[in-house]
Amino acid sequence: MGNYRNFTLTTYFVAQATATITEEELEKQLDFILKHMRLDKVYLEPWRGLLASAEQVEMCKKVFNRHGIKVAGGITTVIPTPEGDKPKARLFETFCYNDPKMRAKLREVTHFIGEHFDEFIIDDFFFTNCMCPECVKEKNAFNKAHGIKSGWQEYRLDLLKRISQEDMIAPAKEANPNIKITIKYPNWAESYQETGYNPKEQRELFDNIYTGTETRDPVSTDQHLPRYLSYSLMTYFENMWPGHNGGGWFDTFDMHITEHYLEQAYLTAFSRPKELMLFCFQSIYDNMFTPSLGFQLDKLDEVMDKAGKPVGITCYLPDNCQGEDNIQDFLGMAGLPIVCSPYFPENEDQIMLTRSSAYDPDVIEKLEKYLSKKGGNVLVTTGFWEAVGEKGYDLTSIRLRGRKISANRYRVESAATKGHPTYSFPYSDKPVTLPVAEFRNNSTWAVVKASSDEESYGILLRDDYCDGHIWTIAAPDAFPDYYRMPSPVLSRIRQALPVNGIWFEGPSRISLFAYDNDSFIVYPYVMDNVQREDILVHVKGAKALEEFPKHFPMADSRIEPLYTEGDDAVFKLSAMPGVFKIYSIVR
Repeated sequence: MGNYRNFTLTTYFVAQATATITEEELEKQLDFILKHMRLDKVYLEPWRGLLASAEQVEMCKKVFNRHGIKVAGGITTVIPTPEGDKPKARLFETFCYNDPKMRAKLREVTHFIGEHFDEFIIDDFFFTNCMCPECVKEKNAFNKAHGIKSGWQEYRLDLLKRISQEDMIAPAKEANPNIKITIKYPNWAESYQETGYNPKEQRELFDNIYTGTETRDPVSTDQHLPRYLSYSLMTYFENMWPGHNGGGWFDTFDMHITEHYLEQAYLTAFSRPKELMLFCFQSIYDNMFTPSLGFQLDKLDEVMDKAGKPVGITCYLPDNCQGEDNIQDFLGMAGLPIVCSPYFPENEDQIMLTRSSAYDPDVIEKLEKYLSKKGGNVLVTTGFWEAVGEKGYDLTSIRLRGRKISANRYRVESAATKGHPTYSFPYSDKPVTLPVAEFRNNSTWAVVKASSDEESYGILLRDDYCDGHIWTIAAPDAFPDYYRMPSPVLSRIRQALPVNGIWFEGPSRISLFAYDNDSFIVYPYVMDNVQREDILVHVKGAKALEEFPKHFPMADSRIEPLYTEGDDAVFKLSAMPGVFKIYSIVR
């Protein structure tokens, strides 16, 4: 890899600095960064609304090469309004791709990049939100020609495909036929199609893809991205185009808690990326986050030595889908090991379907075939059943009729292997608002319920179909309400869907990351009211665990079971917020 065994450490150098920095100042800033971490590569940007001179680009390349740092190019497709022109109806100075002046500038810039680099990456502004009169006219003409009643999605998907070919790839390859071009996709995957991001077709055009894994502060920022996304979105793009996901890209912005910055790095690394991208060079210079991350990079490298390929419950997110945005990530933060894919996971033992999955018009037929042939476990959200409607009536007696329930008392049925199940009745401090999943008694069975006075409502429901099992989970109005559910509720959900025979008893806001080499990582998030917890991890067929890093340097790394329960060995593990550990299973 480079200076680290499991990933290449990279950063991004923005055009405003490329255009103005002196050699002396660049050496000074680089000295600070190299004091704290071992940088392998930099993406040097000549354009971000202004174009750096060839002399400045070559000077910066020379400095980085002098330190043994590989240099690639970069571009951010923003542009100010040309002098004398009327401002466009757009956000963030994104390009209007119906403006001849703007398109000409883009071709000039990409040709320039081809002259100076053998590879470059496109930052995640390669989309359009322009609604100027010309864009409205072109959209209306496209929709009419293609029989589309309304909306921007199909027009912008087609537009950005053409711009990718004509204004990005062609000029760069004219200047350098061997240049490799990577397109970076942002963290807002559920919105790609609305602004023209088109992975379905762009992955046929570009050489590689890259993943935005920045989650920042989920409370105070506009996007409200759960931190598990730093892991799950990486798995989505790796499964989309195996071997071509260049890395994960996160930044220092919109956060004030050091651990929140570091967690982006941890979860990105847990996904086994080729590169860890620190955006940007200018923001990690003279920043207290930098020494902290540098200290943790070696620990991450050591932990990932022991990890295999990420595995989990595969959430099916077809191209251009939208619905129940990020619900899989909130469940990931509640302890379900979830990975994502744009392809129906017909060969996986456990899969997840959400309202987004219903974007595939053939999803019910695929699900029926999966249950008949594979016979695996399927986790289905209430939003999925609502979206597929009558098409799903052959698979479950559940019906969604728009009713809601707000409750904080629960009933949890044990998974009895012999005799009758037992029940527990936990409660939480605050109520959760859930859809009422009506079902027919003794056709569908409710394993976990929420109760209100004399009535109860399913949270986790089971249907058996052929050799498979369908587990329906109620999706609360606010997905973070999963965090409010008491430990016995979440533990029973995890028990129904173990990955590699692993699940744990414990509260929310602890993630379990599973790998195909009999190893797993436990990570508790740094969040309000999260404390150190002892959790009980169930591992089927295990004799012991090997812990790394060890709890104390002098301690034995081998952990014996607390007790056994059937085929399960149960281990008591300490979960400290902000501390990651990997465990290897001894069979």
